[in-house]
Amino acid sequence: DKPQTDAPVVQAKPNDVAAERAKLSPEDRALVEAQEWCVVNSDEWLGSMGPPLKLDIKGNPVFICCKGCKRKAEADPDKTLAKVEELKAKAKTEKGGKN
Repeated sequence: DKPQTDAPVVQAKPNDVAAERAKLSPEDRALVEAQEWCVVNSDEWLGSMGPPLKLDIKGNPVFICCKGCKRKAEADPDKTLAKVEELKAKAKTEKGGKN
């Protein structure tokens, strides 16, 4: 028999993340919720370090968790955009939307 653990498979978003995201416009909040995590530090929920910061990468909105991630996100635009798509797919899967 394996020991039972109460730890969830998906880490729940802290309440302060929702509070920080609430500071964004409805349009940006929807984009953040589609991406969920920082494109550079994908362990960080968007909103876990203050309001998410919006970048324009090749005409596409990209969100990061803090100013410290800006240089890395802008250094390799193609890699950044690919990571955004990966995070959006992950977020969609974790929310149960498999359409």
